[in-house]
Parts: sequence; structure tokens; C-alpha cells
Amino acid sequence: MTEQILKGLLIDEQTELTLKDLSHACSCSAEWIIELVEHGAIEPLSFQQTQWRFSGNSLRRAQTAMRLQRDLGINLPGVALALDLLEQIESLESRLCQFENLHKL
Repeated sequence: MTEQILKGLLIDEQTELTLKDLSHACSCSAEWIIELVEHGAIEPLSFQQTQWRFSGNSLRRAQTAMRLQRDLGINLPGVALALDLLEQIESLESRLCQFENLHKL
């Protein structure tokens, strides 16, 4: 059995990525990231494109967007909608779990 060493970077909400960092982390072109921004799938933290920074959440959304396009063939407007709906579901599940825990006491 061979051992394999993996490298990784822990990214949280406070982490800021440049356009180049984000496209590198997603193994995609900067143009594709720009299209995600144009369709509202991700939002940069600053307004000027030359100074764009993205949160760790944008990385997660971009990676999910890539899977939705690749695996399901969803276009970018559909990807943006799906990402928003997935976040709403996650938020509602979290709130439901908190509510259930309060009523167990």
C-alpha cells in the first residue's frame, strides 16, 4: 500500500480570493467566473472588476455551479437560481434543526 500526501487550504468566510485565485481553485477560466458574477451566481466583495475579491462562500458556490453545469447541463441563469434555492433549503434545514432541539428540552 502506498501513502499519498495531499495538500489543502482551509477556507472560511473571512478568506478573500482574487479572481485569479478563484479561477485557479475551481480549475476554470476567469471568463467563466465573470459570467457567474454577471448572472448573479456569485458576488464579488468589491465593485471594480480589477479589484474583485471573493469570499470563501463564493468558492463553494462556484464549485457547486460547475457541478450543476457539468452533471446536469444547467445553464448559468438556472445555476444561479439553483444555488439560491440550495442555500435557502440549507438555511431552513438549519432553522428546523434548531427548533427541534429547543422542543426536545
